[in-house]
Amino acid sequence: MLYELDLHRMTVDEALYACDKFLRDAQITGLYQVVIIHGKGTGVLRDAVSRYLSRHPIVSSHRYGRKEEGGEGVTVVELRSRNNYK
Repeated sequence: MLYELDLHRMTVDEALYACDKFLRDAQITGLYQVVIIHGKGTGVLRDAVSRYLSRHPIVSSHRYGRKEEGGEGVTVVELRSRNNYK
């Protein structure tokens, strides 16, 4: 089972706040991979989430989903271990 966050119907500010809490909760739980669902739409939310993840201290890497994962409508995020970030 994947740990997912659905950002549909959120503003960019609401989505980024939700992402931060989601990522920190996932890391505390010991997860190393999570999925953020932002949809395709106009791409505004997708792009904002991507920029945010690029700067987040506990994110090791991120990528858009493969076709079977939801394609560009989702972002798959790899988290650093709790002992391996600043």
